[in-house]
Amino acid sequence: MTARLERLYAAHARAVLGYALRRVAEPEDAADVVAETFVVALRRPSQVPPEPDTRAWLYGVARRVLANQRRGRLRRHGLGERLRHELTAVPRAPDPADDVALRTDAVRLLAALPDRDREVLELAAWEGLEPREIAEVLGISAASARQRLSRARAAVRRQTTTVPEETR
Repeated sequence: MTARLERLYAAHARAVLGYALRRVAEPEDAADVVAETFVVALRRPSQVPPEPDTRAWLYGVARRVLANQRRGRLRRHGLGERLRHELTAVPRAPDPADDVALRTDAVRLLAALPDRDREVLELAAWEGLEPREIAEVLGISAASARQRLSRARAAVRRQTTTVPEETR
């Protein structure tokens, strides 16, 4: 820091701080304004006018620093609002914990089925295959795949009607 800037700071920092404190909500913001104002003075020593115009020039710099702070705050606020809006528009991923009981029941029901019924149900439910696609995977006709799928679903329905309510 140059001797001139040290004198400038000593003579005007308190006034610039007061100026900033009267225009911001948080004291930390005022401290930032003072720091940035004197950084400008340090970087542009040839633009700092001699006394008695120095304080007015520093106030002008502080005013622009405050305006920059406000614009930045508005940009951040706008960005935050857009982000909040976008996040509310995005469907929330389901919580896997919500499906634990359902999955446990499904695994228990599937385990009780014969292998061929279990396989056709898994291909339909878990892999999302249509009967014609199941037929291709299993190497059977589409009619046989539909018949197996129907028989497996009926078996699951029978199991779910015989399972006591408190264990479901």
